[in-house]
Amino acid sequence: MEVDIGIMSGSDWPEVLAIYEEGIADRQATFETSAPSWEQWHAAHFPECRLVARMDGVLLGWAALSPVSRRPCYSGVAEVSIYVRGSARGQGVGLALLERLVAESERRGFWTLQTSTFPENTASLRLQARCGFRQIGQRERIARLDGLWRDTVLMERRSKK
Repeated sequence: MEVDIGIMSGSDWPEVLAIYEEGIADRQATFETSAPSWEQWHAAHFPECRLVARMDGVLLGWAALSPVSRRPCYSGVAEVSIYVRGSARGQGVGLALLERLVAESERRGFWTLQTSTFPENTASLRLQARCGFRQIGQRERIARLDGLWRDTVLMERRSKK
């Protein structure tokens, strides 16, 4: 099966939300404990660089960029969000999404992409490394999730342009 990558539209939100909620429930992808509304999510992410992955017409994953700062000097720096439906993991969906997101971000003038990933999420860390991200640090006990302190690994990818 081939993964089709396309631009996310507002009509994709119910499926995007379901995948996001699955990632929240796993407790391995985000500190969020509930998903935002479409309006909140839309306001927090760049309008460009919002992608969805489909196989045989079924939405299996999504990726988007959000600003790390509203200061103009950081206009080319973005935080990556990427989520893949549990039943579709290990099938190349994440790789297809991240490769396209990197290409699209460079086309749109972003020079740095960064992530903050739980160290236990080794599949995500391997995916990021495969797409040119490097570890720049680890934040210990940065925040609590369900009353437990969690660490995050900071990864970044610098544009070659």
